[in-house]
Amino acid sequence: MKITPASHGLLIACLFAAGHALADDSRLVVNLLGVSDAAGNLRASLYREPETFRKEDKAVQVVSLPAAKGDAKLIFTGLPPGRYAVMAYHDENADQKLNLRFGMFPTEGYGLSNNPKVMGPPKFADSAFDLAGPETAINIKLAY
Repeated sequence: MKITPASHGLLIACLFAAGHALADDSRLVVNLLGVSDAAGNLRASLYREPETFRKEDKAVQVVSLPAAKGDAKLIFTGLPPGRYAVMAYHDENADQKLNLRFGMFPTEGYGLSNNPKVMGPPKFADSAFDLAGPETAINIKLAY
């Protein structure tokens, strides 16, 4: 096969596309620790921006699975490398939101990446971590 300028350009474009596809193939494994019971679902939402943090409808991805007492694993796939934060909660009544008392105190188990001690609304910076390589695993302890 003779390589022409047009086929050379096509070859380069394919190599760039393959490299981009590989770069977006990271997995994040979130180990939720201490699920209290099997009621409802477990939900985790992934964020890249401080202004969207904890706003589930603005999350990069949301994963959910039926709750089971003990520890659980939720997996995010197809992620580009970067800085992320995770909020997870035990949606005991399966209403797809973290229920709050007085609009600020969680009434369901919840946790954040890095397991920060929080006073007031949690901040992205306290929960942010770097996702690099084909797989990153984090542990989040649920607080009830």
